[in-house]
Amino acid sequence: MTQLLEVEHLTHYRYAGPVDVAHHLGYLRPLDDERQRVTWFEMSVAPEPLQQHSEPDHLGNRRACFTVTVPHRELTVRTTSRVRVQAEPPLDAAASQPWQAVRERLRYVAGAPYEAASEFVFASPYVPSLPALRDLALPSFAAGTPVAQAAIHLMERIHTGFAYRSASTEVDTPLTEVLATRQGVCQDFAHLMIGALRSLGLAARYVSGYLLTAMPGNGAQAAPMLGADASHAWVAVWCPMADGTPARWLELDPTNNLLPSTAHVRLAVGRDYGDVTPLRGVIRGGGAHQLEVQVRTRQLA
Repeated sequence: MTQLLEVEHLTHYRYAGPVDVAHHLGYLRPLDDERQRVTWFEMSVAPEPLQQHSEPDHLGNRRACFTVTVPHRELTVRTTSRVRVQAEPPLDAAASQPWQAVRERLRYVAGAPYEAASEFVFASPYVPSLPALRDLALPSFAAGTPVAQAAIHLMERIHTGFAYRSASTEVDTPLTEVLATRQGVCQDFAHLMIGALRSLGLAARYVSGYLLTAMPGNGAQAAPMLGADASHAWVAVWCPMADGTPARWLELDPTNNLLPSTAHVRLAVGRDYGDVTPLRGVIRGGGAHQLEVQVRTRQLA
């Protein structure tokens, strides 16, 4: 099953004073791989950059870099993406390896084969190592439980145990606060789940992207989606199978309590939000600023 989606993403900065020079880096072009194909992508920047280029990073994400040297009080970045998304083959969660066996594969042992996924076992700037995250994980990870089965159970518990509150947190709100208030947004829930998985020695990575306003359905039967009409975030856990078939990254959306399929468009993957921030930069001048972000995702076919 495939679905063609179009995403329009607007980022608009207004500055209190003139910006003399601005250097920006953005992760705004969706991933292009065996599960999704970018059929069209266009990015415009105003004022026009002096220089602009795009390059892949070591994980295959596409990052754009541009420099604006014209003095400006506003910066506008618009992207339009058309992406053909393909559903992943069904996964038998019970047929994945027991989570302790997966943890052992990810541990460093001198002379043992290197597992690339081990890069995503360690704490990162937005996902520190916290005892409370291990406490959050343990009820889902009884001894011998298949890793996919346990991760899905953890996703369900985060979804039911924390309340989604739009604009309830900021980008830099610490996870300790989210754990205390039991509320947050998609970024917080992704970081919570990643931290809980890593606390047990498992590999988990952050996925940034977009999703449809509603899951595909028939008229009024379409299910509303939390975190739509904005940049979205979810989780991928490294999941080897017991029968020896190649391991895969199993994606999980704790905000909506589902396994992403054709309604999710992946932008980039990283250790946490800081690795794949949609747009960030260094400017000279400007002073205080206001940021407006608009996202519109619709189904074309």
